[in-house]
Amino acid sequence: MFFAKGRVILTISLAIFFSCSAFSQDFFEEFESLIDDEKTSLLPEKMIFTQKIFWGENGLFRKTGVSKLSLENREKELVLREKMLKAHQILGYVTFAGMIAQGILGGKLYNGDYSLYDTHKTLGKVVTMTYFTGAGLSLFSPPPLVSRKKEGLNNIKVHKILANIHVPAMILTNVLSDEDKKAHRTAAYSAFASYSFAMLSIIIDF
Repeated sequence: MFFAKGRVILTISLAIFFSCSAFSQDFFEEFESLIDDEKTSLLPEKMIFTQKIFWGENGLFRKTGVSKLSLENREKELVLREKMLKAHQILGYVTFAGMIAQGILGGKLYNGDYSLYDTHKTLGKVVTMTYFTGAGLSLFSPPPLVSRKKEGLNNIKVHKILANIHVPAMILTNVLSDEDKKAHRTAAYSAFASYSFAMLSIIIDF
């Protein structure tokens, strides 16, 4: 049973890992478009609020001169975006593995085996750190060249919807860790389930 689950997890992880090439291709296409098309706008029509605060036309980095809005700087920003999102993906794998380990340890604790309590607490801090660091890399990365619009439900929208579930679930998991064991466990499983589907949604293009 354990090895069967391990094979499933390994298969999913490898599928997600090899999907990275699709992201790299997107960045190269954006980069080439930015160079070749002089009429292309330097910023997309829509940005998430964290990107607009720092990278928008009147964003903090524009006003302070850290990164003026120019063709040269946008080229650099797209390269930076690629690196930040790759780091986001890597931390996503690490977080996913940590969540699996936490589920195993948490189950033992819930059944009365407290010998692993310190390990569970330490690993919990590591998972929390990698999770929110990865989230920050995605939220604060420079915006893409264009906002890709797809009608109806698609994998990106599903990914964002699931983020609205696993982010508060992760916060509750930490808040309730020493308050309510049952609620803590429910929040943790909710975070793991929604996070797992969010990762899978990235490799399923629809």
